[in-house]
Amino acid sequence: MTYELTNEEKSAIVNQHVKNLEYNIYNLQVSLIEENAVSTPDASKISSLNSQISESNVKKTALLAELDELTE
Repeated sequence: MTYELTNEEKSAIVNQHVKNLEYNIYNLQVSLIEENAVSTPDASKISSLNSQISESNVKKTALLAELDELTE
């Protein structure tokens, strides 16, 4: 027996991934605030955090495009 996910089920999965990315982005932003708060912020940590935020935003954009396709 084969079972295929409905677009609604697929959308729920994609939405959960988007939500997880939102948590991750916010967590990275908080880490960035913490790093900038110390007397001598580590430039490499700041750069890494900014890169991770950018990568997460790219992933989120891709998932939102997938969600748009599922809801057409």
